[in-house]
Amino acid sequence: MFRGTYTALVTPFRNGEIDEAAFESLIEWQIESGITGVVPVGTTGESPTLDRAEHTRVIELAVRAARGRCKVIGGTGSNSTDEAISLTEDAEKVGADAVLLVAPYYNKPTQEGLFRHYKAIAGRTSLPIILYSVPGRCGIEIGVETAVRLGRECANIVSIKEAGGSVERVNQLRAALPAEFSILSGDDTLTLPYLSVGAEGVISVASNIIPREMVRMVQAFAEGRMAEAREAHGKFYPLFRDLFIEANPIPIKTALSMAGRISGEFRLPLCEMAPANAVKLLATLRNLNLVK
Repeated sequence: MFRGTYTALVTPFRNGEIDEAAFESLIEWQIESGITGVVPVGTTGESPTLDRAEHTRVIELAVRAARGRCKVIGGTGSNSTDEAISLTEDAEKVGADAVLLVAPYYNKPTQEGLFRHYKAIAGRTSLPIILYSVPGRCGIEIGVETAVRLGRECANIVSIKEAGGSVERVNQLRAALPAEFSILSGDDTLTLPYLSVGAEGVISVASNIIPREMVRMVQAFAEGRMAEAREAHGKFYPLFRDLFIEANPIPIKTALSMAGRISGEFRLPLCEMAPANAVKLLATLRNLNLVK
């Protein structure tokens, strides 16, 4: 089962290329901070702007940097089933521990189409698969019954990252799925509420810059230290909020740049933050003593 705190890693760029040194340094910091695992080339990793070779290279770099000290979950989703299969096979070849598969976006398949999509991928890999439902980006959600059906018919589909913004949906998933099928929050602001109704962890954007603090919040909840978990949530809620004042990963890459960890470079169509939003984000980071 997947439980704990996983970081949806940014992909640092420098002069238009992947900044491998900065990426490996970021992973080392994550591991030192006690993170359960890292997720390269998800949405936060700007996967839509990476070519096929770069996509696999980033996963390979993460595996090499982790050296077995934390889990590496490669983002291999696509709106093309054949491409998702190919990316998943590549991730397995370079040593990923599992894969995260976002729901197909733009083409809006039916629930039957979703089921067939995931079943086809599951049949081509031995890796554990984490489903990823994020209707705000994909235009569809992975239905509760579809998740149940996939878990029942595909032994290696074992978890779901839920980013639909609804505690009620997590209630429904937890009631319908077997106990061994884990639910992970895909929304930092809702991690604590999701944990309270049965989620087991988070795939976090914020943990790019506060890895130790996110680990502690999730551990505090798991160990029954509810007041400590609530205190952490309240303290970092302004950061959770401001990391989405523009489309992810613009704010988190900007925050990491402000902290001196990466260059803050993007690939079009993403670009730098609007000045007013950058000022707001910097103030939040300073209030939390995350930058000078």
